[in-house]
Amino acid sequence: MTLLKWLLALILLAGFVTVAAHGEDTDKNKDKVSGLMKRKLENAQKVLEGLALNDFEAIAKHAEELIAISKEAEWKIVKTPRYEIHSNDFRRIADDLVKSAKDKNIDAAALNYVELTMTCVKCHKHVRQVRMTKAN
Repeated sequence: MTLLKWLLALILLAGFVTVAAHGEDTDKNKDKVSGLMKRKLENAQKVLEGLALNDFEAIAKHAEELIAISKEAEWKIVKTPRYEIHSNDFRRIADDLVKSAKDKNIDAAALNYVELTMTCVKCHKHVRQVRMTKAN
């Protein structure tokens, strides 16, 4: 259970850092991005809850919602090739998570979740770096 708590804390931190990193956006866009990141965080937490409870239906449902969120226009926070790679990786891993849940393979689903989380952290780091470069 300690690993699950650590992952949840990591996701929360990544979500808050991203929301805080949007200082140069317009207020309207900032609100949209903030709402999108909040929805992403909520669904990621629900995936984690599904993993902890062995609830494959919840895992699949919320992973599918993560895929849908990643296809929204507000998702495109920066326009760089690396950002596109991170976004594509996120969708691919979320799709793998859905498949693992449908196969009722908790170990594969847990590994997919960790990989998905790491993709989020890498992307959020990239966005911060791009924004710091633009600010200088």
